[in-house]
Amino acid sequence: MKEVYYFLDNRSTLGNIPTLFLLTWAEGRDMELTRYQRKEDVNHKWFVVDAKGATLGRLAVKIADVLRGKNKANYTPSTDVGDYVVVINANKIVLTGLKWDQKKYYSYSGYQSGLTMRNARDMQERHPDHLIRHAVKGMLPKNKLASQVIGKLKIYAGAEHPHQAQNVEKLEF
Repeated sequence: MKEVYYFLDNRSTLGNIPTLFLLTWAEGRDMELTRYQRKEDVNHKWFVVDAKGATLGRLAVKIADVLRGKNKANYTPSTDVGDYVVVINANKIVLTGLKWDQKKYYSYSGYQSGLTMRNARDMQERHPDHLIRHAVKGMLPKNKLASQVIGKLKIYAGAEHPHQAQNVEKLEF
C-alpha cells in the first residue's frame, strides 16, 4: 500500500507562494525518486543502419530516437544518453510521390541573390548524405545538445564504412 504525503516548501521560485510537492512511499521501500543519468555514467554503443529501400522520413524518425537515447529506459532529456549511428547505402534512399522533383533544399550565402535552390534529385547526386542528415537534424531539439547529438551520426553513400573497430551492431527497423 502506498502512502501519499504532501508538503509545502517556502523556497518557491514564485515569490512567497508556497510550492506543493508530492512524495510517495511504498511499504518497506524508500522514497520513489526519478533518476537522472549523468554523462559520466553513459556507455555509448555503435549501430549500423542500412538505408537501402528505406523511406527517408520513416528512417529519420528512428535514427533520431536512437541518437537521443529515447529507445532506452534511462533516457534523460538534458543529457546525451544516445548511441552512435552509422548509415550505409545513403544513395539508395526512397522518397514517395513526386518528392524527388518537388522537394526543395535552400541554401543562402548571405549576399544579395545568394539563394541557391536544389531539388531532392540534384541534392542526392551532389551530396547523398545531406538528405538524411537534414531530415534527422530537423527532428532533434533546437538547442546545444542537438549539435552534440548530430555529431554522432555518420552517413556513407556506399556499403562500406571505416567504423569496424567500434564493434558496430546491426540495427533493424
